[in-house]
Amino acid sequence: MSREQVLVSIRFALANAGICPPGLPAARPTQAIADPLARFIERATLHACSHERLASLAEVPARALAWLATRGVPSALSVAAPLGGLNWPADVRVDTGAASEATVAAVSLAFAGIAESGTLVMHSGPESPITHNFVPEFQVIVLHREDLLPDQEAVWAKLRATGAMPRALNLIAGPSRTGDVEQTIQIGAHGPRAVHLLLVG
Repeated sequence: MSREQVLVSIRFALANAGICPPGLPAARPTQAIADPLARFIERATLHACSHERLASLAEVPARALAWLATRGVPSALSVAAPLGGLNWPADVRVDTGAASEATVAAVSLAFAGIAESGTLVMHSGPESPITHNFVPEFQVIVLHREDLLPDQEAVWAKLRATGAMPRALNLIAGPSRTGDVEQTIQIGAHGPRAVHLLLVG
Protein backbone atom coordinates (compact mmCIF):
# COMPACT_ATOMS: atom_id res chain seq x y z
CA MET A 1 0.00 0.00 0.00
CA SER A 2 1.38 3.42 -0.96
CA ARG A 3 1.88 6.32 1.45
CA GLU A 4 -1.02 8.21 -0.15
CA GLN A 5 -3.35 5.23 0.20
CA VAL A 6 -2.47 4.93 3.89
CA LEU A 7 -3.16 8.64 4.46
CA VAL A 8 -6.48 8.43 2.61
CA SER A 9 -7.52 5.49 4.78
CA ILE A 10 -6.60 7.37 7.95
CA ARG A 11 -8.52 10.49 6.86
CA PHE A 12 -11.56 8.38 5.97
CA ALA A 13 -11.51 6.60 9.34
CA LEU A 14 -11.16 9.84 11.28
CA ALA A 15 -13.95 11.53 9.35
CA ASN A 16 -16.30 8.57 9.94
CA ALA A 17 -15.48 8.64 13.65
CA GLY A 18 -16.29 12.34 13.82
CA ILE A 19 -12.76 13.09 15.04
CA CYS A 20 -11.67 15.18 12.06
CA PRO A 21 -14.50 17.52 11.00
CA PRO A 22 -14.12 19.21 7.61
CA GLY A 23 -12.99 22.83 7.36
CA LEU A 24 -10.68 22.95 10.36
CA PRO A 25 -9.80 26.57 11.19
CA ALA A 26 -6.25 27.87 10.84
CA ALA A 27 -4.08 27.49 13.94
CA ARG A 28 -4.06 31.26 14.30
CA PRO A 29 -5.12 34.22 12.18
CA THR A 30 -2.56 35.66 9.79
CA GLN A 31 -0.97 38.80 11.23
CA ALA A 32 -0.64 41.79 8.94
CA ILE A 33 2.97 42.91 8.42
CA ALA A 34 3.26 46.48 7.14
CA ASP A 35 6.48 45.87 5.18
CA PRO A 36 7.14 42.11 4.75
CA LEU A 37 10.48 42.58 2.97
CA ALA A 38 11.86 44.94 5.63
CA ARG A 39 10.69 42.55 8.37
CA PHE A 40 12.25 39.56 6.60
CA ILE A 41 15.60 41.34 6.17
CA GLU A 42 15.59 42.52 9.78
CA ARG A 43 14.94 39.02 11.11
CA ALA A 44 17.36 37.31 8.70
CA THR A 45 20.10 39.75 9.74
CA LEU A 46 19.48 38.84 13.38
CA HIS A 47 20.03 35.20 12.32
CA ALA A 48 23.51 36.20 11.03
CA CYS A 49 22.60 36.09 7.32
CA SER A 50 24.06 38.70 4.99
CA HIS A 51 21.99 39.85 2.02
CA GLU A 52 21.86 41.78 -1.23
CA ARG A 53 18.91 42.93 -3.32
CA LEU A 54 19.06 42.21 -7.06
CA ALA A 55 16.95 43.60 -9.86
CA SER A 56 16.94 40.36 -11.84
CA LEU A 57 18.02 36.72 -11.81
CA ALA A 58 20.73 37.51 -14.37
CA GLU A 59 22.76 39.19 -11.62
CA VAL A 60 22.97 36.03 -9.51
CA PRO A 61 26.23 34.54 -10.89
CA ALA A 62 28.26 37.75 -10.49
CA ARG A 63 26.93 38.55 -7.02
CA ALA A 64 27.20 34.97 -5.73
CA LEU A 65 30.77 34.63 -6.97
CA ALA A 66 31.76 38.04 -5.56
CA TRP A 67 30.53 37.05 -2.10
CA LEU A 68 32.20 33.63 -2.27
CA ALA A 69 35.47 35.21 -3.47
CA THR A 70 35.71 37.19 -0.21
CA ARG A 71 35.78 33.84 1.56
CA GLY A 72 38.41 32.26 -0.65
CA VAL A 73 36.02 29.68 -2.10
CA PRO A 74 37.30 27.80 -5.20
CA SER A 75 35.47 28.19 -8.50
CA ALA A 76 33.50 24.96 -8.21
CA LEU A 77 29.89 25.15 -7.10
CA SER A 78 26.84 23.02 -6.53
CA VAL A 79 24.02 25.04 -8.09
CA ALA A 80 20.27 24.42 -8.02
CA ALA A 81 19.16 23.20 -11.46
CA PRO A 82 16.89 26.24 -12.18
CA LEU A 83 19.94 28.49 -11.68
CA GLY A 84 22.39 26.31 -13.60
CA GLY A 85 21.40 27.82 -16.94
CA LEU A 86 22.34 31.35 -15.91
CA ASN A 87 25.40 32.99 -17.45
CA TRP A 88 28.11 31.53 -15.20
CA PRO A 89 31.71 32.36 -16.22
CA ALA A 90 33.48 29.73 -18.31
CA ASP A 91 36.14 29.19 -15.64
CA VAL A 92 33.55 28.27 -12.98
CA ARG A 93 32.65 24.59 -12.69
CA VAL A 94 28.92 24.30 -12.06
CA ASP A 95 27.36 21.04 -10.89
CA THR A 96 23.55 20.95 -10.71
CA GLY A 97 23.42 17.65 -8.82
CA ALA A 98 23.61 16.85 -5.15
CA ALA A 99 26.46 18.24 -3.04
CA SER A 100 29.28 15.82 -2.24
CA GLU A 101 31.87 15.68 0.52
CA ALA A 102 34.16 17.82 -1.65
CA THR A 103 31.54 20.58 -2.12
CA VAL A 104 32.57 23.80 -0.41
CA ALA A 105 29.81 26.11 -1.67
CA ALA A 106 26.27 25.85 -3.00
CA VAL A 107 23.95 28.31 -4.70
CA SER A 108 20.39 27.28 -3.86
CA LEU A 109 16.88 28.44 -4.72
CA ALA A 110 14.41 28.92 -1.87
CA PHE A 111 10.85 27.65 -2.13
CA ALA A 112 9.72 30.54 0.06
CA GLY A 113 10.76 33.02 2.71
CA ILE A 114 8.84 33.75 5.92
CA ALA A 115 8.65 37.48 6.64
CA GLU A 116 7.51 37.03 10.24
CA SER A 117 10.62 35.11 11.29
CA GLY A 118 13.25 35.74 8.58
CA THR A 119 13.28 32.04 7.78
CA LEU A 120 14.04 30.41 4.41
CA VAL A 121 12.01 27.41 3.27
CA MET A 122 13.90 24.83 1.19
CA HIS A 123 11.85 22.28 -0.77
CA SER A 124 13.72 19.04 -1.47
CA GLY A 125 13.67 17.53 -4.94
CA PRO A 126 15.71 17.11 -8.14
CA GLU A 127 15.84 20.88 -8.67
CA SER A 128 16.77 21.58 -5.05
CA PRO A 129 18.93 18.81 -3.56
CA ILE A 130 18.62 18.62 0.22
CA THR A 131 22.40 18.10 0.48
CA HIS A 132 22.90 21.78 -0.43
CA ASN A 133 21.51 22.66 3.01
CA PHE A 134 23.85 20.45 5.02
CA VAL A 135 27.09 19.61 3.19
CA PRO A 136 28.72 22.86 1.93
CA GLU A 137 30.58 25.25 4.16
CA PHE A 138 29.07 28.27 2.40
CA GLN A 139 25.57 28.68 0.98
CA VAL A 140 24.12 31.39 -1.21
CA ILE A 141 20.31 31.26 -1.26
CA VAL A 142 18.28 32.97 -3.96
CA LEU A 143 14.78 34.12 -2.98
CA HIS A 144 12.31 35.65 -5.44
CA ARG A 145 10.40 38.59 -3.97
CA GLU A 146 7.07 37.00 -4.95
CA ASP A 147 7.95 33.94 -2.87
CA LEU A 148 8.18 35.98 0.33
CA LEU A 149 5.17 34.99 2.46
CA PRO A 150 3.88 36.54 5.69
CA ASP A 151 4.04 33.47 7.96
CA GLN A 152 4.50 29.72 8.15
CA GLU A 153 0.78 29.05 7.64
CA ALA A 154 1.05 30.70 4.20
CA VAL A 155 3.97 28.39 3.36
CA TRP A 156 1.83 25.31 4.02
CA ALA A 157 -0.97 26.78 1.90
CA LYS A 158 1.48 27.35 -0.97
CA LEU A 159 2.85 23.83 -0.56
CA ARG A 160 -0.64 22.28 -0.64
CA ALA A 161 -1.42 24.30 -3.78
CA THR A 162 1.45 22.55 -5.62
CA GLY A 163 -0.41 19.26 -5.20
CA ALA A 164 2.68 17.34 -4.10
CA MET A 165 4.43 17.04 -0.76
CA PRO A 166 8.24 16.92 -0.92
CA ARG A 167 10.20 14.24 0.91
CA ALA A 168 11.68 16.99 3.10
CA LEU A 169 11.11 20.65 3.81
CA ASN A 170 13.95 22.46 5.61
CA LEU A 171 13.40 25.72 7.46
CA ILE A 172 16.68 27.63 7.59
CA ALA A 173 17.27 30.54 9.94
CA GLY A 174 20.88 31.48 9.32
CA PRO A 175 24.14 29.55 9.50
CA SER A 176 24.17 26.19 11.26
CA ARG A 177 24.97 26.43 14.95
CA THR A 178 24.79 24.44 18.15
CA GLY A 179 25.51 24.93 21.83
CA ASP A 180 25.46 21.25 22.74
CA VAL A 181 29.11 21.09 23.85
CA GLU A 182 29.51 22.94 27.16
CA GLN A 183 26.88 25.43 25.96
CA THR A 184 29.46 27.08 23.72
CA ILE A 185 28.08 28.20 20.37
CA GLN A 186 29.73 26.44 17.43
CA ILE A 187 29.06 27.73 13.91
CA GLY A 188 28.77 25.24 11.04
CA ALA A 189 27.91 22.28 13.24
CA HIS A 190 25.62 20.48 10.79
CA GLY A 191 25.42 22.77 7.80
CA PRO A 192 26.88 25.97 6.29
CA ARG A 193 28.80 28.30 8.57
CA ALA A 194 27.92 31.32 6.43
CA VAL A 195 24.67 32.05 4.54
CA HIS A 196 24.21 34.88 2.04
CA LEU A 197 20.81 35.82 0.64
CA LEU A 198 20.20 37.18 -2.84
CA LEU A 199 16.74 38.76 -2.88
CA VAL A 200 15.55 39.05 -6.47
CA GLY A 201 12.92 41.57 -7.51
